[in-house]
Amino acid sequence: MSTSPNSNIWITLTPAIFVFLWATGFIGAKFGLPYAEPLTFLVWRFGIVVVLFVFVSLLMKAPWPKTPTEAFHSLMTGMLIHGLYLGGVFWAIARGMPAGVSALIVGFQPIITAIFAGLLLGEKISVKQWIGLMIGLAGLALVLGPRLPGGGTAWGDNSALLLNTIALGGITLGTIYQKAFVPSTDLRTGGVFQYIGGWLVVALGMLLFEDGRIEWSPQLIGAMAWLVVALSFGATTLLMLLIRRGAVSKVATLFYLVPAVTSLIAWLLFDEILNPLQLAGVGVIMFAVWLATTAARARV
Repeated sequence: MSTSPNSNIWITLTPAIFVFLWATGFIGAKFGLPYAEPLTFLVWRFGIVVVLFVFVSLLMKAPWPKTPTEAFHSLMTGMLIHGLYLGGVFWAIARGMPAGVSALIVGFQPIITAIFAGLLLGEKISVKQWIGLMIGLAGLALVLGPRLPGGGTAWGDNSALLLNTIALGGITLGTIYQKAFVPSTDLRTGGVFQYIGGWLVVALGMLLFEDGRIEWSPQLIGAMAWLVVALSFGATTLLMLLIRRGAVSKVATLFYLVPAVTSLIAWLLFDEILNPLQLAGVGVIMFAVWLATTAARARV
């Protein structure tokens, strides 16, 4: 069956749109987190998303999971990708982990994903892909290095480092779990269970470690609206589509672009200057993504 030109354009642009939307999540957090505790913020965000996904699913008469097992797999995916990843990153930053260091740790995800995808899913990782992944990590260090206080010595307390490592494990295992166990669940109804899973994780953390503080300022409402619509609906849905359509290791490589794009957006919105070394890092990352993804496409 042939595809229309518009469909081909959409398929081509999907990775770029995903990277842009995912990068804006850090910007939205910068706007909103001064007015709420991190896990409390996520409890409200995920709760709103669950209600909206239920409404959309009912309105569009989307098919619900056929078995409890299928629903459970979506729930587990959400606990990993939404609960552990976002909860870990937000909480680590709140405990003193610099945002640049946090992004650098999570930036190891493509390499970790490639290793586990090979071990658990049998995906073959070519030498060209490994080279691209390693070059991408070097480029990530160039972009984030100048942002690290004291030349990269400020890591927050020990719990912050542990939380960020948990976040890295969450996004890595979550993408692999989605590919292995949730290959065909409807994205609308599957999203209901995914965000319920994420909500359960951050709600438990909020009850145990936070006071539930939140101030409903216009800035927080704007940040919440953007994160709900653009991130929870837009970027996450695109991530699930990309995982279904391609190898997990190939999709994970796109995350190398996120810190670079975030830096560019921050420069436009907050006048955060990119120095020549960081600009060089952006170029290195883009080359690495091109190298790794073209190698993956050549084997499909």
